[in-house]
Amino acid sequence: MAILVELLAIAAAVASGHLVAALVAPASSPFVAVGDAVVRLSPQPVVEFAKSAFGTADKPVLLAGIGVLLVLLGALAGLAARRRPAVGTAAVAALGLLAVAAVLTGPVPTATDLAAPVVALVVGVAVQRGLDRLARRHGGTRTGSGGSGDGVPRRTVLAGASAAVAAGTLVAGGAGLALSSSGSGIAASRVALTGRLAAATLAETAPPVPASAAFPQLGTVPFVTPNADFYRIDVALTIPAVRAEDWSLRVHGRVGRELVLTVDDLLRRPLVQRTITMTCVSNTVGGNLVSTADFVGVELAPLLLEAGVDPSADQIVSTSRDGWTAGTPTATVLEPGRGALLALGMNGEALPVEHGFPVRMVVPGLYGYVSATKWLADIELTTFAERSVYWRDRGWAERAPIKTQCRIDAPVGFSKLPAGRVQVAGVAWAQPVGITAVEVRADDGPWVRAELATEVNPNTWRMWRAELDLSPGSHTLTARATDRRGLVQTDVRVEPIPDGATGWPSTIVTVV
Repeated sequence: MAILVELLAIAAAVASGHLVAALVAPASSPFVAVGDAVVRLSPQPVVEFAKSAFGTADKPVLLAGIGVLLVLLGALAGLAARRRPAVGTAAVAALGLLAVAAVLTGPVPTATDLAAPVVALVVGVAVQRGLDRLARRHGGTRTGSGGSGDGVPRRTVLAGASAAVAAGTLVAGGAGLALSSSGSGIAASRVALTGRLAAATLAETAPPVPASAAFPQLGTVPFVTPNADFYRIDVALTIPAVRAEDWSLRVHGRVGRELVLTVDDLLRRPLVQRTITMTCVSNTVGGNLVSTADFVGVELAPLLLEAGVDPSADQIVSTSRDGWTAGTPTATVLEPGRGALLALGMNGEALPVEHGFPVRMVVPGLYGYVSATKWLADIELTTFAERSVYWRDRGWAERAPIKTQCRIDAPVGFSKLPAGRVQVAGVAWAQPVGITAVEVRADDGPWVRAELATEVNPNTWRMWRAELDLSPGSHTLTARATDRRGLVQTDVRVEPIPDGATGWPSTIVTVV
């Protein structure tokens, strides 16, 4: 029974904390705050292992792991509490204090953020003490049975109290989850912003993507990635929730004058539409952490020039609502024709919440960890010497231009194909310079020049296809790309850290 007491106390603490957090500050949920602390404090090898082993499922795996750990700790504390009752209370209190510490050491803690972990601490200790006293008074932690002294069987009293706590926990937890998923008006705010973007007159529209820009019939992905399929890589366990009407951005630091901008301010500026391919630095050779979208937003360079960038400011530090930071080379953003955006729209609607609603940064040609801050809250003009940022603190490179890469989409690995001419297809990218050639070969045979799809613009990927004559047997298909500078994709295989993977993608097929 002592184990059940501990588990119910921990569950009640977690559920009550999550409910309070959903009402006042979603990121302050004790369960989530501890998870965020794990992400912040994990050493680089652990972070890389999680990304490589679990990919985009790393966050659910982490939260599930925390849940399992809580169950194990509760069981151990319950066993110890059978002999020393104070151990059970101390264990629940210690977990509550851990949640308080996780919130206090977060990126931008406020007094409001303390409400959830404090409530969790109080509820957890109260439930543990109450159930423990009932268990001892009515024989739940001792041998023997009998009545409670008032005609009610002892175990009936304890079972009733435990069931009441369990029911309350389920109600509180369910309400917290429902309130969190409702987004406190975020859905309605997105709908409203989508309508405003649709009604706006764009100063620049992206040319339509021609049908000849992709080869989906051969197995390539669609040229424009649907929002639901667009890759998502970030460190946010709880997606920051802010309505468009509540959003503001501060531009400060080494500037002539500080700016504070709202969504209304951005919508009054010229809006442009650009088709851009974004790439994650964690993308391994042949990986799928690359996607393309039509973004609508405001050009960043004119806005910074309006603020008056000091010549010494070689870094733009952008901060997310959850405190995550990125450092972007100022010269890259100000480069004529680069087309960096403060994006509000994505593929015909306001940004999806998981992709940065209401405003995010998009800088073509740079890996996302230095250029693509979601849930944007702050921009500071500073220097690389003066300020470090999240991933640079963890060993990643200061500057991260996207490397020339390609991928084989079809045939998929270990396919069995009929002998004869085999269609090979895939995508290549080298933002912002563009792709001019892709070559494919079987085994160590001669390189065959692929047919390139129509180029949409140098800031997007480019599809390709080729035909190879393959005899029966096992074959290794390899591809390499050449960009507009004449640089051929290197065959030297390196892992993503510190500034992006390199190597030729390959796949093995069997011809029968």
